[in-house]
Amino acid sequence: MNEINKEEFKKDIENYAKVLFRKSIKEASDQEKFQAVSYAVKDIVVDQWMATHKTYEEQDVKTVYYLSMEFLTGRALGNIIINLKGNQAIKEAVEELGMNLDVIEDQEPDAALGNGGLGRLAACFLDSLSTLGYPAYGCGIRYKYGMFKQVIENGYQIEKPDDWLKNGNPFEIKRPEYAVEVKFGGYVAMRKDEFGRDKFVQENYQSVLAVPYDLPVVGYNNNVVNTLRIWDAEAIDTFNLDSFDKGDYQKAVEQQNLARTICEVLYPNDNHMAGKELRLKQQYFFVSASVQRAVAKYMEKHDDIRKIYEKVCFQLNDTHPTVTVSEFMRILVDDYGLEWDEAWSITNKTCAYTNHTIMSEALEKWPLELFSRLLPRIYQITEEINRRFILQIQAAYPGDNSKVEKMAIIYDGQVKMAHLAIAASFSVNGVAKLHTEILKNQELKDFYQMMPEKFNNKTNGITQRRFLLHGNPLLADWVTKKIGDDWITNLAHINELGIYADDELSRKEFMNIKYQNKVRLAKYIKEHNGVEVNPRSIFDVQVKRLHEYKRQLLNILHIMYLYNELKKNPEMDFYPRTFIFGAKASAGYHRAKSIIKLINSVGDVINNDKDIHDKIKVVFIENYRVSNAEIIFAAADVSEQISTASKEASGTGNMKFMLNGALTLGTMDGANVEIVDEVGKENAFIFGLSSDEVIAYEQNGQYNPRDIYNIDSDIRAVMTQLVDGTYASGNLDEFRDIYNSLLDGNGGRPDMYFILKDFRSYADAQKRVEAAYRDEEGWAKSALLNVSKSGKFTSDRTIEEYAKEIWHLEKVTVEVPEDDE
Repeated sequence: MNEINKEEFKKDIENYAKVLFRKSIKEASDQEKFQAVSYAVKDIVVDQWMATHKTYEEQDVKTVYYLSMEFLTGRALGNIIINLKGNQAIKEAVEELGMNLDVIEDQEPDAALGNGGLGRLAACFLDSLSTLGYPAYGCGIRYKYGMFKQVIENGYQIEKPDDWLKNGNPFEIKRPEYAVEVKFGGYVAMRKDEFGRDKFVQENYQSVLAVPYDLPVVGYNNNVVNTLRIWDAEAIDTFNLDSFDKGDYQKAVEQQNLARTICEVLYPNDNHMAGKELRLKQQYFFVSASVQRAVAKYMEKHDDIRKIYEKVCFQLNDTHPTVTVSEFMRILVDDYGLEWDEAWSITNKTCAYTNHTIMSEALEKWPLELFSRLLPRIYQITEEINRRFILQIQAAYPGDNSKVEKMAIIYDGQVKMAHLAIAASFSVNGVAKLHTEILKNQELKDFYQMMPEKFNNKTNGITQRRFLLHGNPLLADWVTKKIGDDWITNLAHINELGIYADDELSRKEFMNIKYQNKVRLAKYIKEHNGVEVNPRSIFDVQVKRLHEYKRQLLNILHIMYLYNELKKNPEMDFYPRTFIFGAKASAGYHRAKSIIKLINSVGDVINNDKDIHDKIKVVFIENYRVSNAEIIFAAADVSEQISTASKEASGTGNMKFMLNGALTLGTMDGANVEIVDEVGKENAFIFGLSSDEVIAYEQNGQYNPRDIYNIDSDIRAVMTQLVDGTYASGNLDEFRDIYNSLLDGNGGRPDMYFILKDFRSYADAQKRVEAAYRDEEGWAKSALLNVSKSGKFTSDRTIEEYAKEIWHLEKVTVEVPEDDE
């Protein structure tokens, strides 16, 4: 890897300030300085980027196209600098120009290209693919406003546009030469081709131009730069002058409006048909563009489309990109004239599917009317896939119509995307050991029985370069001093840290680093929330998407219980706690938004009660995202992973906390099971029903939360406070829906996530947390052991498994010619 020339780099920064803003670097604003530094860094990256793709072309490598609705990349500049191993030279250059690199990095908005774990996993995977030297494209959408920027007003979540592209994105490169047309609506006509064969043609359609923007994904210290390709929509006819001249101003900009809406937001609210239609449009838009371009790229160097699977693999990240299957079939059959059976065989060898959910309601289904109207040719192809798949099912299970009902791709007026993905893919993987077993034995049991060879597990991982090296520099430097820096690219080496768990001085050093990180977070909380928190208190943290199965509600109900205990007995022996939440709720998910309001309302009461002497503080971090997540993970003592057992596919937050020395408080769900396998139950706090017990209750219907409510006076008191105005400023119905959902069902069965059932077990686990934390030596040892046992949970390990067992990729070495520098 070529060294960064500090003097040249300084000149580049000054030159970009001049060219971009007509200013000297001293005159530039902080945002302009960020842009100038970013463009200078991009110059270094582009040489490696070009060399990487030249190497790929020369070696004719097989490439994975990782298709995902989300890529939660966070800020780019700091991560790129770290992966270039340019931290020292760039920091010095920036300082010599009178700037502060931390201030510069803080000018960058988080890229609003994702929301939750699904998108962050995709970003970690791209980082690992580049660092390991595997050829890859990430393929997604260039959202203008992401999901939303969360603002908390009077305790309520308010959704605001996240205008992250306001100042432009210095790292992206627009590639108009690779633009493709994507068609919606109209009808399918039969025409004859030049050889007299029948040909299907979509007519009277609307279309947009999909234009790619490429972002560099820099590998760690290896010259490899892969590409995250995000598609933007542009009008094909940008302005209809004839309509404008006739006074039909709406029609004049109709094409522009169609294009604009496609890429405005991630996950538009689909509580109505217009929202559903927009979501399906988005999915087809980026899939069609990505597949068209992948096929065209392959055909630039090859003359036989039948062998495309030897050089291309489409990995479907959850059900959102499943329409890849039918789009690829359309291209093979309609554009290349292949017979159905041959096209299907090629598709089967090219597509692989990752399932990210156990909950059947989260497996996407589209109304037949919408799907067929919006994507008429794609629907025809999907219908034919379904017809043939039903014949397969009937051949495997003669006379068993229930199998068709459970497995058909199109059934009961719906197109079932997970079924399409499984039928068409050569690999179907879960994302944690427990998750994969539940898929095989419960949700996807029929598919597993019919085609067991497709199913496999790939436990998720995270990149230590983002979540330790960048996010927790104090701990990262300490780890490197103790065991060297091999862990940066081979996290298994972190196991060598284990011997220091028994060393008193090392434990003190480790806990001092944790304290400094807690001080950093306390400062952030004071600045953003106006709440003073004690860095010596236990930092108990739950940050993730707000969903009922993740059970933020269990956490806040327990806090209400603790507060009641303190009010009854102010002198009780109680170790101070700071409970930290961070979460966005989907805009249309009203109960989740009520839980956010409850958390904030409880916090308002508790944080302002002088009688409890600051023994409990409750903080809700507004607009949780990658950049503040890094600060939170580094500071956490307790990692709340309390989903209802059997509901969380994997989780990756649990791994980030573990890597940063927090102890898991959780159910035996998702990857928690494997975390406990690595670190031992004695170094975690496990509680609650098992997945088997939850599934049994769901099947036999023998759980009644009112039994608990009637018997347990503490739980009854907490429940009553939901509806007696204690936390609702006189509005007794503020949290009535939450109360009803726990006791009466309110649209579903009561307490469907077993919050009251697990309450006492959770409270007992919290008592164990307090007792353990009082033993400073014991806690430090457990925390250090958690770090040392985190080696398995790197995305590098996960990607090695995908690359070897699913994608069959070869690693590539890239050299950057000196004279290109």
